[in-house]
Amino acid sequence: MKYQTTIGLEVHVQLLTKTKAFCGCRIDFGAKANTLVCPVCLGMPGVLPVLNEEAFRLAVKTALALNCHIASSTKFDRKNYFYPDLPKNFQISQYDMPLSYDGYLNIETDGENQKIRIKRAHLEEDAGKLIHKTNASLVDFNRCGIALLEIVSEPDITSANGAYNYLSKLKNILRCLAVSNCNMEEGSLRCDANISIKTAGEKALGVKVEIKNMNSFKAVRQALEYEIERQKETLDGGGKVIQETRLWDQDKLKTFSMRSKEEAFDYRYFPEPDLPLFSISEPEIKKIKDMLPELPDKQKKRFIKDYGLSDYDAGVLTSDKKLADYFEETNDILKNPKVVANWLTGPVFKELNRRNLDINSLGITPQGLSGLIKLVLDGKINITAAKEKVLPLMVESSKSAVALVEEEGLVQISDSKELERAVLKVIKENQKSVMDYAKGKENVIMFLVGQVMRQTKGKANPQMVKKILEEKLKCV
Repeated sequence: MKYQTTIGLEVHVQLLTKTKAFCGCRIDFGAKANTLVCPVCLGMPGVLPVLNEEAFRLAVKTALALNCHIASSTKFDRKNYFYPDLPKNFQISQYDMPLSYDGYLNIETDGENQKIRIKRAHLEEDAGKLIHKTNASLVDFNRCGIALLEIVSEPDITSANGAYNYLSKLKNILRCLAVSNCNMEEGSLRCDANISIKTAGEKALGVKVEIKNMNSFKAVRQALEYEIERQKETLDGGGKVIQETRLWDQDKLKTFSMRSKEEAFDYRYFPEPDLPLFSISEPEIKKIKDMLPELPDKQKKRFIKDYGLSDYDAGVLTSDKKLADYFEETNDILKNPKVVANWLTGPVFKELNRRNLDINSLGITPQGLSGLIKLVLDGKINITAAKEKVLPLMVESSKSAVALVEEEGLVQISDSKELERAVLKVIKENQKSVMDYAKGKENVIMFLVGQVMRQTKGKANPQMVKKILEEKLKCV
């Protein structure tokens, strides 16, 4: 490789608290603009911030799940800069004494395991939101002051795919911990990427470029892929990459320059005078750690050990907490983990992707899916009809599998005499295929099975049809 890529990610997570970080204003996405504000979050003179205890606890909980060290003492600082949606002209954040530091997250990319170090995870408050109109920009301060956890990785990620996998795993952990809803469309999870490339073998990192305005993990991957190629072309053409902030244009699928950043901006940090030092004792840290739920890596190992699943299936099922819970609830009913896993990673995933839904939005409960699978296992409906007809109808109608099978007349034909009549008719009408089979072309039998299925409108038991065909063709 001529060039080496270096990527570091800064992820901002809105913590799932009922009120803001330093005041009692409630949080309600979609509320009328500027209705969830008070003198504290608007930065009025003389007001005093009070730290939200639940935000602090959720931050510690997340840091522990990310293998971070928890600081014995931590303080807040004022990060000074002017922006229209920051009414105080400073942000309460953390600088030299963050809540946590030196963590890591293990990811898998292109078949290789990689340890991504986490430099720090610290608490801060969110800014407001600008709404751009044709001739003006409006400001909504409802978001101003919401508790954020900023998770900063070291520059250990080496590809766009690696960044995507890191973010996906981080999101799964956050949801597993129930510390955030991680909804990127609502701004609950936001990511900025720092990327540089250097000639292979060089010790010094290349010039860093920051990318903003990415509203999905797919967009992060696309933006990084574009930026890697842009920087390579710049260097190959004899140019220089400049330190700057660039924005991602989702419509044009390219980045463009927002502002030059030749010199690091001086935020003039100084300790927040209205907030004291905060500390958390070892017993308190241990108590929070002991209450952590089963995290994805541990759950994956358990799925492989207890359910006999493949590494791939276990990885897919534990990539989302809701999906893992759904699998276990369904399997508790059927007691057949491999069959349940095959259904979820196969036809159910197909429906989810086709309709752009998650498992909780599919409209089929674990009891409903297990009812459909049981019909197949009991031979009352064939698997093709179950996957291609009944499952989509269950999503669209919210009716049970049993009801739909009756309504659609899909009860499987398993009567040997009825199937034998259908087989004999297909043999009579497909003499060329029968002769090919007699000449040793054994794969022809699957064509004949298909013809029987077509004749019976998909109701025939395919295993029985194949067996009867094999018996009849011996006599040809």
